[in-house]
Amino acid sequence: MQNTIQREIIINASKERIYRAIATPEQVVLWFPETLDGDLAVGQQPILGFGEYGKNQIYIVQATPHDYFAYRWVPGANNFIGDVRSVPNTLVEFRIYEESSGSCKLVLTETGFAELPSEMMAAAFEQNSGGWDFMLGRLVTYLQP
Repeated sequence: MQNTIQREIIINASKERIYRAIATPEQVVLWFPETLDGDLAVGQQPILGFGEYGKNQIYIVQATPHDYFAYRWVPGANNFIGDVRSVPNTLVEFRIYEESSGSCKLVLTETGFAELPSEMMAAAFEQNSGGWDFMLGRLVTYLQP
């Protein structure tokens, strides 16, 4: 079983603009979840709403402005509400690197699939692998001038 999903994309935007799109509630809902209840500060557990696909609570692990943002969640768990740290979960990390061209490279990594219960490993990996392709496309569209 693969343990990691990793995607790298180049975005024609500043590190600050990309970070705000990932780590501020009013902007993240413009490309990722439909709704966000709560705060995206370290230690908080906001709830992401994905419309007909349900709601999922996440746990904010780290927020280093303009460089790194990370949270834990339960992949493939529609309507997981509770302490994410109390159940098997994955770690989603966004790293932002400035490129010489004035654009930035965004590296998304999600790890922990091999530690999920065996009955959900493969489906969670497959769902999130395609899901990240779709969502990162939406992020690029949102950030392009």
